[in-house]
Amino acid sequence: MGRVRQPIVSVLGHVDHGKTTLLDAIRGCTDVASREPGRITQHIGASEIPLDDIRERCGALVAGRRFRIPGLLFIDTPGHQAFTTLRARGGSLADLAVLVVDIVDGFKPQTLESLNILKKYKTPFVVAANKVDLIQGWHDHPGRSLMESLKEQDEGVLEELDRRVYKLAEAFDREGISAERFDRVSDFTKNVALVPLSARNREGIPDLLLMLVGLAQRFLEGQLTTEEGPAEGTVLEVKEEKGLGTTLDAIIFSGTIERGDTIIVGTGGKPLVTRVKALLRPKPLDEIRDPRQRFDSVKSVTAAAGIKLSAQVLEGVVAGAPLRVVRGDVSEAASKIEEESKPAVETADEGLVVKADAIGSLEALAYELGHAGIPVKRAEVGDIAKRDVVDAATARDRLFRAILGFNSHPLPDAREEIDKGEVTVFENNIIYKLIEDYAAWREKRRLELDKDRRELIVHPGKFMVLPNCVFRVSKPAVVGVRVLAGRLRPGQAVLKEDGRVIGRIKSIQKEGEPVKEAMQGMEVALAIEGVTVGRQLEVEETMYVDIPEGHVRELRKLDLTSDEVECLDRVCFIHARERAFWGK
Repeated sequence: MGRVRQPIVSVLGHVDHGKTTLLDAIRGCTDVASREPGRITQHIGASEIPLDDIRERCGALVAGRRFRIPGLLFIDTPGHQAFTTLRARGGSLADLAVLVVDIVDGFKPQTLESLNILKKYKTPFVVAANKVDLIQGWHDHPGRSLMESLKEQDEGVLEELDRRVYKLAEAFDREGISAERFDRVSDFTKNVALVPLSARNREGIPDLLLMLVGLAQRFLEGQLTTEEGPAEGTVLEVKEEKGLGTTLDAIIFSGTIERGDTIIVGTGGKPLVTRVKALLRPKPLDEIRDPRQRFDSVKSVTAAAGIKLSAQVLEGVVAGAPLRVVRGDVSEAASKIEEESKPAVETADEGLVVKADAIGSLEALAYELGHAGIPVKRAEVGDIAKRDVVDAATARDRLFRAILGFNSHPLPDAREEIDKGEVTVFENNIIYKLIEDYAAWREKRRLELDKDRRELIVHPGKFMVLPNCVFRVSKPAVVGVRVLAGRLRPGQAVLKEDGRVIGRIKSIQKEGEPVKEAMQGMEVALAIEGVTVGRQLEVEETMYVDIPEGHVRELRKLDLTSDEVECLDRVCFIHARERAFWGK
């Protein structure tokens, strides 16, 4: 019979509901959360919690119990606005999950997204109902189990806790899931366990750990049994380490990897075949992304584990790429790796250019954009290059003349193109903020373009020459008029009821001062080129601004007044005498 590996536990939930703080509490004293940009996790991290440590934390809760699993391997997934193929990939790898929900805030949009992923992959999960310490009157008992802590709480606090747990259970029920406080669950195959806790002061952490170990022991032991074989893993991050050069942080989720093994790793192009020079493993309770202690150099690592490795060549490897140990035919494995390394991004003929530092981040960004209804034209891993800027500048829709870079920055040749001002580049290391910034720019840019378009479109205009207001008969004729509908601007052609275009407005004055526009109800003096009063133009005659036929459809899309609509219809009617479908 094979060895029982430690289960992989994925931690999911809404931004700021405390996922990384929870892992800090589980590890005991690390503080990765405070070092994350915006205190929000951006990449997957891995933390190994040995069974001995779990026993020590749980104390009397596990007295007399026997467990076969060697511990738990936690994956801390990014906490962005919605969930992504990176999460979906994490969800598909995870044996168990912890869904973190703020017991005060309750369900948020990202909570539902997390839940959808867990349901999609049928991943068993426990709910960490975090931040019980924010309940009014709660007495802190750092590190204690929830059941011990509840004995020291006032009756009103217990009632409020029950109310909030019930409210969470109702939210799960609306999503078709039966949930109950963990100590009241009689059948864990039918009910999801809610574990009230405080990640900040580590209350309830023993209960959560016991729930996870118990579920793994009872329901997952069969699928955790693993035979020896070539390792399979996922690259978490590519780093430069002093004394080692380029290294890979990775999760090994199957098999064994040894020093000297031939491995195939995904890149932005053809897979890389190389040989492992060194294997390093973080000490238990440490965190691979931001360790406190030196790694242990080891000869081999067996799943499930987070590792760092150095190899002969690692050029071009990208974060999020698959990693495989090969002890046979390289070509077959290489073709599989190449296919798995392609970002799962749906692209369109017209859309944004997006760049990111990792496959998962790229998929995450594209997924978020898809949810926001923003198409992606091209998505690639790497820094922003000149060709990215040139590509973005060719977008027909000016609202897509932008590049989004997640942990991706312009190269020197790209900056020269950016300085031309045709493309706007957004850089951020928090995905939801990156999309918010683009959305704000897009709305502002749309208003600017709408204003420019409105300025170019000839709007309806109707006016009448006032009696006793002929100031010059011709060259140009200068007459006083009242604007009956719409607006008048210099440069516009004047149309008569009989269909003749008789001249063009040269200038407009009001009370002796030039104006750029005359609106409905205003009385102004018009200088009109090409007409003579008494010939083409008569006092008290009503005339119109002539509208180019190509502008009519655009005008129909605008929010015109009823007088402007009537004026536009009249111009169309006048032209239709000559051509029946004019303006249609």
